[in-house]
Amino acid sequence: MINTHQAGSPISAVGSAGVLAGALCLSVSAILVKLAGVDAATTAMLRCAIAVLVLVPLARAERNRRGGLSWRGIGWATAAGIALGVDYAAWTAAIYQVGAGISTVLINVQVIVLPLLALAVDREPITTQFLVALPLMLLGISLVGGLWDTATLGGNAVTGTVLGLLAGVGYGTYLFLTRRATRQEPGRLIQPLAWATASAAMTTTLIAPFSGGLHLTSISASSWTLLVALALLGQVIAWLLIHHGSIRLAPTTTATLLLTQPVLALGLAAVTLAEYPTALQLTGAGIVVAAVAIANGLHRRLRHRRKQTPDPTTPSTPSS
Repeated sequence: MINTHQAGSPISAVGSAGVLAGALCLSVSAILVKLAGVDAATTAMLRCAIAVLVLVPLARAERNRRGGLSWRGIGWATAAGIALGVDYAAWTAAIYQVGAGISTVLINVQVIVLPLLALAVDREPITTQFLVALPLMLLGISLVGGLWDTATLGGNAVTGTVLGLLAGVGYGTYLFLTRRATRQEPGRLIQPLAWATASAAMTTTLIAPFSGGLHLTSISASSWTLLVALALLGQVIAWLLIHHGSIRLAPTTTATLLLTQPVLALGLAAVTLAEYPTALQLTGAGIVVAAVAIANGLHRRLRHRRKQTPDPTTPSTPSS
């Protein structure tokens, strides 16, 4: 069993900050995909292929400093990349079915997949506060995703929802496998990501013929720029931050912190793509934020700090 750091510790705070920063980077991904306007299969493949070009020299430098990954580590990273490739292929297609904001919400079934895999494989316990917050999380996700308002989803609701959920299963599996691999070989962060990204590029290439094929000759210069930004921000930077943070946190903490991603994506989609949220979606966003706070015990910490902080209006007792 892999040990986790207790919530509230300095290491846990660093981990939480890393995951939240990574979630912010990921929330921009759907916007960049929509603005680039390149078909789903090509976007999914190029996102990974461009990122590999950046990650390979960084991974070689890490190998020279800290040593190379074991064959077992390479195997875990490759398996993780297959899950990530499925995630990207399904999620990118979902964006064009149900929109950038909603598709980003649907993949967050990872909030269940990651902790369950950690429980089944590594026997990492699921906390009571996570179980209490889980119904709120699912309610909030369904509201933000517009699943209670079929008019919001449009005619492709069923296809887009299935694709989004499939992406979420791949997402949660990828998070579990990379977190496990990185913890088993500490000090090696970039190499697992490089192997996983290369594997994801191959997986999306193999899936492409079944979803329209790859189209590389008709991409405009502005779209190439956006795809490069997607690879750097939504693949290299985002996952390095999340991997760095998640190895310091319990799986339930990582999963719930990543729920801030759809809330951010919803706001960004409104500002950049004019995909304005409904009242139900805004309500759902608020519920998601509250559920994240409950699952991570933030409300208890705040209450504890208030009790420890002396009231400035209370006169102090003079010392003798």
